[in-house]
Amino acid sequence: MDPKSPEYIIDQPLKTLGFVFQELSATRVSGHLTVTEKCCQPFKVLHGGVSALIAEGLASLGAGVASGYKRVAGIHLSIHHLRPASLGDSIFAESFPVSVGKNIQVWEVRLWKTKKTKKSSEEKVMVSTSRVTLFCGVPIPDHVKDAPDQLRKVVSKL
Repeated sequence: MDPKSPEYIIDQPLKTLGFVFQELSATRVSGHLTVTEKCCQPFKVLHGGVSALIAEGLASLGAGVASGYKRVAGIHLSIHHLRPASLGDSIFAESFPVSVGKNIQVWEVRLWKTKKTKKSSEEKVMVSTSRVTLFCGVPIPDHVKDAPDQLRKVVSKL
């Protein structure tokens, strides 16, 4: 694992599972993941906790950027698991703000299985949908004062 990769810097748990960010902004966060043994439950389908981890991670990063790189904390997560994603499936995830206030933000997160069709297009089937409510402006401890600067650098590269 490259400790200098954008994924490792901004979200180590997601990086450990193989998540790759595609876009990171104040209005959209997206990326993809291949379902591997690391993120499956015993029946070889995507673990619901991994879907929740992706939702919390994407919403938190987007809210952090939207708040001007303040520290944010999730205060509520609601997730609906609609269909299973199996070992080997490709997952696309995207998050976008529903409400951006001074202290509270709400983000929607959607996960899809993606498949290439015979016509070289992509078919998406929704796996889960989530709402994440976040509190913005949590104090930043002294030992991680540089975290907002690291996030800014990653955002500028994506």
